[in-house]
Amino acid sequence: MQEKLTIQDIARLAGVSKATVSRVLNNNPSVDPTLAQRVMGIVREHNFVPNVTATGLARGRSRLIGVLAPPLTWPSVAEIMHGIAEYLESTSYEIVLYSIGFERNHSDVLDHILSMRMVAGLLAIFPGELSHHLTERFQQGLPLVIIDDQEEPATLPWVGIDNVASAYEATSHLLKAGHRRIAHILGPQNYYCAVERYQGYREALHDAGIAVDPALLFHGAFEPASGRQCATELFSLEKSKWPTALFVANDQMAYGVLEVAEQRGIHIPEEMAIVGFDDNSLSAHVRPALTTIRQPFSEMGRKACEVLVTQIDADHRATPQEPEHALEAFPAADIRIQLPTHLIVRASSGVSQSLPIGL
Repeated sequence: MQEKLTIQDIARLAGVSKATVSRVLNNNPSVDPTLAQRVMGIVREHNFVPNVTATGLARGRSRLIGVLAPPLTWPSVAEIMHGIAEYLESTSYEIVLYSIGFERNHSDVLDHILSMRMVAGLLAIFPGELSHHLTERFQQGLPLVIIDDQEEPATLPWVGIDNVASAYEATSHLLKAGHRRIAHILGPQNYYCAVERYQGYREALHDAGIAVDPALLFHGAFEPASGRQCATELFSLEKSKWPTALFVANDQMAYGVLEVAEQRGIHIPEEMAIVGFDDNSLSAHVRPALTTIRQPFSEMGRKACEVLVTQIDADHRATPQEPEHALEAFPAADIRIQLPTHLIVRASSGVSQSLPIGL
Protein backbone atom coordinates (compact mmCIF):
# COMPACT_ATOMS: atom_id res chain seq x y z
CA MET A 1 0.00 0.00 0.00
CA GLN A 2 1.31 3.44 -0.94
CA GLU A 3 2.36 5.55 2.05
CA LYS A 4 0.00 8.44 2.69
CA LEU A 5 1.53 11.80 1.77
CA THR A 6 1.63 14.77 4.11
CA ILE A 7 1.45 18.47 3.35
CA GLN A 8 5.24 18.59 3.75
CA ASP A 9 5.56 15.97 0.98
CA ILE A 10 3.34 18.00 -1.35
CA ALA A 11 5.48 21.09 -0.66
CA ARG A 12 8.69 19.18 -1.44
CA LEU A 13 7.32 17.71 -4.68
CA ALA A 14 6.03 21.08 -5.84
CA GLY A 15 9.20 22.91 -4.83
CA VAL A 16 7.39 25.37 -2.58
CA SER A 17 7.01 26.03 1.12
CA LYS A 18 4.49 24.30 3.37
CA ALA A 19 2.83 27.68 3.94
CA THR A 20 2.32 28.10 0.20
CA VAL A 21 0.66 24.68 -0.06
CA SER A 22 -1.60 25.62 2.84
CA ARG A 23 -2.62 28.87 1.14
CA VAL A 24 -3.36 27.03 -2.11
CA LEU A 25 -5.50 24.42 -0.33
CA ASN A 26 -7.45 27.22 1.36
CA ASN A 27 -7.99 29.09 -1.96
CA ASN A 28 -6.01 32.11 -0.82
CA PRO A 29 -6.08 34.60 -3.76
CA SER A 30 -2.61 35.93 -2.87
CA VAL A 31 -0.91 32.86 -4.41
CA ASP A 32 0.41 33.24 -7.95
CA PRO A 33 -2.02 31.33 -10.27
CA THR A 34 0.82 29.46 -12.02
CA LEU A 35 2.22 28.35 -8.66
CA ALA A 36 -1.23 27.35 -7.44
CA GLN A 37 -1.79 25.29 -10.59
CA ARG A 38 1.49 23.45 -10.03
CA VAL A 39 0.61 22.64 -6.43
CA MET A 40 -2.89 21.43 -7.33
CA GLY A 41 -1.40 19.25 -10.09
CA ILE A 42 0.69 17.46 -7.45
CA VAL A 43 -2.34 17.23 -5.13
CA ARG A 44 -4.49 15.61 -7.84
CA GLU A 45 -1.70 13.33 -9.05
CA HIS A 46 -1.24 11.85 -5.59
CA ASN A 47 -4.92 12.00 -4.52
CA PHE A 48 -3.89 14.09 -1.54
CA VAL A 49 -6.66 14.80 1.00
CA PRO A 50 -5.78 17.49 3.58
CA ASN A 51 -6.31 16.68 7.24
CA VAL A 52 -9.13 19.01 8.27
CA THR A 53 -8.15 18.78 11.95
CA ALA A 54 -4.50 19.60 11.36
CA THR A 55 -5.40 22.42 8.97
CA GLY A 56 -7.78 23.96 11.48
CA LEU A 57 -5.37 23.69 14.38
CA ALA A 58 -2.61 25.26 12.27
CA ARG A 59 -4.83 28.32 11.94
CA GLY A 60 -5.45 28.36 15.67
CA ARG A 61 -8.98 26.94 15.44
CA SER A 62 -10.70 23.65 14.72
CA ARG A 63 -12.98 23.07 11.73
CA LEU A 64 -14.75 20.15 13.38
CA ILE A 65 -18.28 20.20 14.83
CA GLY A 66 -18.80 17.57 17.52
CA VAL A 67 -22.20 15.86 17.63
CA LEU A 68 -23.25 14.01 20.79
CA ALA A 69 -26.06 11.67 19.77
CA PRO A 70 -28.12 8.83 21.25
CA PRO A 71 -27.68 5.35 19.71
CA LEU A 72 -28.20 5.60 15.95
CA THR A 73 -31.05 3.09 16.21
CA TRP A 74 -33.22 5.91 17.58
CA PRO A 75 -35.71 6.64 14.77
CA SER A 76 -35.21 10.42 14.77
CA VAL A 77 -31.41 10.54 14.90
CA ALA A 78 -30.82 9.78 11.21
CA GLU A 79 -33.12 12.63 10.13
CA ILE A 80 -31.49 15.08 12.55
CA MET A 81 -28.04 14.08 11.29
CA HIS A 82 -29.25 14.57 7.70
CA GLY A 83 -30.21 18.16 8.53
CA ILE A 84 -26.85 18.80 10.23
CA ALA A 85 -24.88 17.38 7.30
CA GLU A 86 -27.00 19.32 4.80
CA TYR A 87 -26.27 22.62 6.53
CA LEU A 88 -22.55 21.94 6.91
CA GLU A 89 -22.17 21.20 3.19
CA SER A 90 -22.21 24.95 2.57
CA THR A 91 -19.55 25.65 5.23
CA SER A 92 -15.92 24.71 5.82
CA TYR A 93 -16.82 22.62 8.87
CA GLU A 94 -16.87 18.82 9.16
CA ILE A 95 -18.71 16.47 11.56
CA VAL A 96 -17.24 14.20 14.19
CA LEU A 97 -19.95 11.97 15.71
CA TYR A 98 -20.01 10.56 19.24
CA SER A 99 -22.80 8.05 19.87
CA ILE A 100 -23.65 7.89 23.57
CA GLY A 101 -26.11 5.62 25.40
CA PHE A 102 -28.27 6.59 28.35
CA GLU A 103 -27.08 4.08 30.94
CA ARG A 104 -25.00 6.87 32.58
CA ASN A 105 -24.38 10.59 32.06
CA HIS A 106 -21.01 10.19 30.25
CA SER A 107 -19.54 13.40 31.68
CA ASP A 108 -16.13 11.69 31.64
CA VAL A 109 -16.51 11.02 27.91
CA LEU A 110 -17.41 14.67 27.32
CA ASP A 111 -14.37 15.80 29.31
CA HIS A 112 -12.13 13.52 27.26
CA ILE A 113 -13.55 14.83 23.97
CA LEU A 114 -13.02 18.43 25.00
CA SER A 115 -9.55 17.81 26.46
CA MET A 116 -8.34 16.82 22.97
CA ARG A 117 -9.34 20.30 21.70
CA MET A 118 -10.45 18.81 18.39
CA VAL A 119 -13.91 20.37 18.13
CA ALA A 120 -14.88 24.01 17.72
CA GLY A 121 -18.30 23.43 19.30
CA LEU A 122 -20.88 20.80 20.14
CA LEU A 123 -24.39 19.83 19.08
CA ALA A 124 -26.00 17.67 21.75
CA ILE A 125 -29.05 15.57 20.77
CA PHE A 126 -31.28 14.56 23.72
CA PRO A 127 -28.36 14.83 26.20
CA GLY A 128 -30.45 14.08 29.31
CA GLU A 129 -28.37 14.02 32.50
CA LEU A 130 -25.40 15.36 30.57
CA SER A 131 -27.21 18.71 30.25
CA HIS A 132 -25.92 19.92 33.63
CA HIS A 133 -22.32 19.24 32.61
CA LEU A 134 -22.90 20.91 29.25
CA THR A 135 -24.24 23.99 31.01
CA GLU A 136 -21.00 24.30 32.96
CA ARG A 137 -18.98 23.97 29.77
CA PHE A 138 -21.10 26.57 27.99
CA GLN A 139 -20.59 29.00 30.86
CA GLN A 140 -16.85 28.43 30.48
CA GLY A 141 -17.05 29.50 26.84
CA LEU A 142 -17.76 26.35 24.83
CA PRO A 143 -20.10 27.01 21.86
CA LEU A 144 -22.92 24.47 21.94
CA VAL A 145 -26.57 23.93 21.08
CA ILE A 146 -29.06 21.41 22.49
CA ILE A 147 -31.37 19.63 20.05
CA ASP A 148 -34.47 18.69 22.05
CA ASP A 149 -33.83 17.04 25.41
CA GLN A 150 -35.06 14.63 28.05
CA GLU A 151 -35.08 17.44 30.60
CA GLU A 152 -36.60 20.90 30.77
CA PRO A 153 -34.53 23.29 28.62
CA ALA A 154 -31.95 25.13 30.72
CA THR A 155 -30.07 28.37 30.02
CA LEU A 156 -28.51 26.96 26.86
CA PRO A 157 -29.21 27.56 23.17
CA TRP A 158 -31.96 25.03 22.39
CA VAL A 159 -33.88 23.90 19.32
CA GLY A 160 -37.00 21.74 19.58
CA ILE A 161 -40.80 21.86 19.39
CA ASP A 162 -43.78 22.84 21.53
CA ASN A 163 -44.82 19.43 22.85
CA VAL A 164 -47.76 20.82 24.83
CA ALA A 165 -49.36 22.55 21.83
CA SER A 166 -48.67 19.56 19.58
CA ALA A 167 -50.25 17.05 21.99
CA TYR A 168 -53.17 19.44 22.48
CA GLU A 169 -53.74 19.44 18.71
CA ALA A 170 -53.50 15.65 18.49
CA THR A 171 -56.12 15.25 21.23
CA SER A 172 -58.30 18.01 19.78
CA HIS A 173 -58.29 16.19 16.46
CA LEU A 174 -59.96 13.24 18.17
CA LEU A 175 -62.35 15.50 20.07
CA LYS A 176 -63.42 17.21 16.84
CA ALA A 177 -64.17 13.78 15.39
CA GLY A 178 -66.72 13.29 18.19
CA HIS A 179 -64.71 11.18 20.64
CA ARG A 180 -65.23 11.75 24.36
CA ARG A 181 -63.53 8.70 25.91
CA ILE A 182 -59.94 9.23 24.81
CA ALA A 183 -57.22 7.14 26.40
CA HIS A 184 -53.55 8.11 26.53
CA ILE A 185 -50.36 6.04 26.56
CA LEU A 186 -47.78 8.21 28.30
CA GLY A 187 -44.07 8.16 27.63
CA PRO A 188 -41.59 7.69 30.51
CA GLN A 189 -42.13 10.49 32.99
CA ASN A 190 -38.40 11.14 33.41
CA TYR A 191 -38.53 12.49 29.83
CA TYR A 192 -39.68 16.10 29.87
CA CYS A 193 -41.28 15.78 26.43
CA ALA A 194 -43.50 12.96 27.75
CA VAL A 195 -44.61 15.14 30.66
CA GLU A 196 -45.42 17.97 28.24
CA ARG A 197 -47.39 15.69 25.90
CA TYR A 198 -49.48 14.47 28.83
CA GLN A 199 -50.04 18.12 29.77
CA GLY A 200 -51.29 18.92 26.25
CA TYR A 201 -53.64 15.92 26.39
CA ARG A 202 -55.03 17.06 29.78
CA GLU A 203 -55.51 20.65 28.63
CA ALA A 204 -57.39 19.60 25.50
CA LEU A 205 -59.77 17.44 27.54
CA HIS A 206 -60.22 20.18 30.13
CA ASP A 207 -61.09 22.77 27.48
CA ALA A 208 -63.69 20.33 26.11
CA GLY A 209 -65.22 19.96 29.58
CA ILE A 210 -63.95 16.39 30.04
CA ALA A 211 -62.18 15.16 33.18
CA VAL A 212 -59.14 12.90 32.83
CA ASP A 213 -60.11 9.30 33.64
CA PRO A 214 -57.19 7.57 35.44
CA ALA A 215 -58.48 4.23 34.13
CA LEU A 216 -57.68 5.44 30.60
CA LEU A 217 -54.03 6.29 31.34
CA PHE A 218 -51.32 3.75 30.51
CA HIS A 219 -47.61 4.12 31.18
CA GLY A 220 -45.25 3.22 28.37
CA ALA A 221 -41.53 3.48 27.65
CA PHE A 222 -41.34 4.96 24.11
CA GLU A 223 -40.69 1.49 22.62
CA PRO A 224 -42.92 -0.89 20.59
CA ALA A 225 -42.79 -3.54 23.34
CA SER A 226 -44.28 -1.11 25.88
CA GLY A 227 -46.97 -0.19 23.34
CA ARG A 228 -47.85 -3.88 23.05
CA GLN A 229 -47.98 -4.21 26.83
CA CYS A 230 -50.22 -1.15 27.24
CA ALA A 231 -52.50 -2.31 24.42
CA THR A 232 -52.82 -5.72 26.07
CA GLU A 233 -53.91 -4.02 29.30
CA LEU A 234 -56.33 -1.75 27.45
CA PHE A 235 -57.95 -4.50 25.36
CA SER A 236 -58.24 -6.71 28.43
CA LEU A 237 -60.75 -4.28 29.91
CA GLU A 238 -64.42 -5.11 29.61
CA LYS A 239 -65.36 -3.89 26.13
CA SER A 240 -68.03 -1.56 27.48
CA LYS A 241 -65.20 0.30 29.28
CA TRP A 242 -63.02 0.72 26.20
CA PRO A 243 -62.23 4.25 25.00
CA THR A 244 -63.28 5.11 21.46
CA ALA A 245 -59.95 6.77 20.75
CA LEU A 246 -56.33 6.63 21.87
CA PHE A 247 -53.56 9.24 21.82
CA VAL A 248 -50.13 7.58 22.01
CA ALA A 249 -47.12 9.67 23.09
CA ASN A 250 -44.90 8.39 20.28
CA ASP A 251 -45.16 6.36 17.08
CA GLN A 252 -43.00 3.50 18.33
CA MET A 253 -45.55 2.65 21.02
CA ALA A 254 -48.39 3.15 18.54
CA TYR A 255 -46.86 0.45 16.32
CA GLY A 256 -47.12 -1.94 19.26
CA VAL A 257 -50.78 -1.01 19.75
CA LEU A 258 -51.56 -1.64 16.08
CA GLU A 259 -49.83 -5.01 16.25
CA VAL A 260 -51.92 -6.18 19.21
CA ALA A 261 -55.10 -4.84 17.60
CA GLU A 262 -54.40 -6.84 14.46
CA GLN A 263 -53.66 -10.00 16.46
CA ARG A 264 -56.97 -9.66 18.30
CA GLY A 265 -59.03 -8.78 15.23
CA ILE A 266 -59.81 -5.26 16.51
CA HIS A 267 -60.63 -2.89 13.66
CA ILE A 268 -58.81 0.45 13.65
CA PRO A 269 -60.27 3.11 13.41
CA GLU A 270 -63.80 1.62 13.44
CA GLU A 271 -63.51 0.27 16.98
CA MET A 272 -60.83 2.65 18.21
CA ALA A 273 -59.21 5.67 16.53
CA ILE A 274 -55.45 6.11 17.13
CA VAL A 275 -53.11 9.12 16.91
CA GLY A 276 -49.34 8.90 17.45
CA PHE A 277 -46.51 11.41 17.74
CA ASP A 278 -43.28 11.89 15.66
CA ASP A 279 -44.20 10.71 12.13
CA ASN A 280 -41.33 8.24 11.86
CA SER A 281 -40.64 6.87 8.39
CA LEU A 282 -42.73 3.71 9.03
CA SER A 283 -45.85 5.58 10.10
CA ALA A 284 -47.16 6.05 6.56
CA HIS A 285 -46.65 2.35 5.80
CA VAL A 286 -48.15 0.51 8.78
CA ARG A 287 -51.74 -0.68 8.36
CA PRO A 288 -53.79 1.28 8.90
CA ALA A 289 -51.47 4.21 8.16
CA LEU A 290 -50.90 6.16 11.35
CA THR A 291 -52.27 9.63 12.03
CA THR A 292 -49.51 11.41 13.91
CA ILE A 293 -47.74 14.64 14.80
CA ARG A 294 -44.84 15.26 12.43
CA GLN A 295 -41.71 16.59 14.10
CA PRO A 296 -39.36 18.55 11.78
CA PHE A 297 -36.28 16.51 12.69
CA SER A 298 -34.16 17.51 9.68
CA GLU A 299 -34.99 21.17 10.20
CA MET A 300 -34.00 20.83 13.89
CA GLY A 301 -30.55 19.66 12.78
CA ARG A 302 -30.19 22.46 10.22
CA LYS A 303 -31.35 25.22 12.57
CA ALA A 304 -29.24 24.01 15.49
CA CYS A 305 -26.19 23.86 13.23
CA GLU A 306 -26.84 27.39 12.01
CA VAL A 307 -27.02 28.68 15.58
CA LEU A 308 -23.82 26.83 16.55
CA VAL A 309 -21.77 27.98 13.56
CA THR A 310 -22.93 31.56 14.24
CA GLN A 311 -21.68 31.19 17.83
CA ILE A 312 -18.32 29.79 16.75
CA ASP A 313 -17.70 32.42 14.09
CA ALA A 314 -18.75 35.24 16.44
CA ASP A 315 -16.42 33.85 19.12
CA HIS A 316 -13.43 33.93 16.77
CA ARG A 317 -14.22 37.47 15.67
CA ALA A 318 -14.57 38.65 19.27
CA THR A 319 -11.81 39.75 21.63
CA PRO A 320 -10.72 36.82 23.87
CA GLN A 321 -12.67 36.75 27.12
CA GLU A 322 -11.92 35.47 30.57
CA PRO A 323 -13.97 32.30 31.40
CA GLU A 324 -16.16 34.10 33.92
CA HIS A 325 -17.19 36.59 31.22
CA ALA A 326 -17.49 34.01 28.44
CA LEU A 327 -21.28 34.11 28.27
CA GLU A 328 -21.13 37.78 27.26
CA ALA A 329 -19.54 36.68 23.98
CA PHE A 330 -22.51 34.44 23.17
CA PRO A 331 -25.80 36.25 22.49
CA ALA A 332 -27.11 32.75 21.65
CA ALA A 333 -27.34 31.98 25.38
CA ASP A 334 -30.99 33.05 25.47
CA ILE A 335 -31.99 31.35 22.22
CA ARG A 336 -34.85 28.87 22.49
CA ILE A 337 -36.25 27.98 19.08
CA GLN A 338 -39.52 26.06 18.80
CA LEU A 339 -40.11 24.81 15.29
CA PRO A 340 -43.66 24.14 14.03
CA THR A 341 -45.06 20.62 13.92
CA HIS A 342 -47.86 19.32 11.69
CA LEU A 343 -50.75 16.97 12.31
CA ILE A 344 -50.52 14.37 9.55
CA VAL A 345 -53.94 12.74 9.26
CA ARG A 346 -54.11 9.20 7.90
CA ALA A 347 -56.44 6.20 8.15
CA SER A 348 -55.89 5.31 11.82
CA SER A 349 -58.03 8.24 13.06
CA GLY A 350 -60.74 7.99 10.40
CA VAL A 351 -60.46 11.63 9.23
CA SER A 352 -58.49 13.15 6.33
CA GLN A 353 -56.67 16.49 6.47
CA SER A 354 -53.29 17.83 7.64
CA LEU A 355 -52.92 20.93 9.81
CA PRO A 356 -49.88 23.08 10.75
CA ILE A 357 -49.23 23.67 14.43
CA GLY A 358 -47.43 26.72 15.78
CA LEU A 359 -45.14 29.22 14.08
